[in-house]
Amino acid sequence: MKNFEKDIEECLKVLHSGGLILYPTDTVWGIGCDATNEAAVEKIYALKQRPDNKAMIVLLADERDVLKYVAAPDLQVFDYLEKATKPTTVIYKGAIGFADNLVGADGSIAIRICEDDFCKHLLKRFRKPLVSTSANISSQPTAKIFREINQEIKDGVDYIVNYRQDDERIVPPSSVIKWSNGKVEVLRP
Repeated sequence: MKNFEKDIEECLKVLHSGGLILYPTDTVWGIGCDATNEAAVEKIYALKQRPDNKAMIVLLADERDVLKYVAAPDLQVFDYLEKATKPTTVIYKGAIGFADNLVGADGSIAIRICEDDFCKHLLKRFRKPLVSTSANISSQPTAKIFREINQEIKDGVDYIVNYRQDDERIVPPSSVIKWSNGKVEVLRP
């Protein structure tokens, strides 16, 4: 049994009930919820004091999930991602099945296939996409490690994952790209 099994169980309870979790990802700590639950997504916007027209990233477990949640993605993007040297978020057109308040006005969604062990286990057990937005109040600096997370954020979630709270490694945020007809536009290197 993994040393994060209790955290996974608690996260699943919270996510199924429409709550918010504070969890480690392959980049920074994130605030997460069920990406198909509009009320849960709204709670994140409120907690972050962020306008709901500002996009948030969604985590998926693998390429098959992208095919389920994006209408006709260009499969060449997977070859690009395989060669990427850091976590990469892709903005796809044609979002399907997400909470309406998570999808861009143009029908786009920002997705990262997560390689982190904890996140992959959580995503596979939850069987739905997870919102992953940095654990900070909008316009404040992103917390690079757990102990930097603002108390207001910690108080505003329903469960805080214990796993990796003492991890002091600083990992940069993901690259963000827009993929269109085999061409890549780098929005954040």
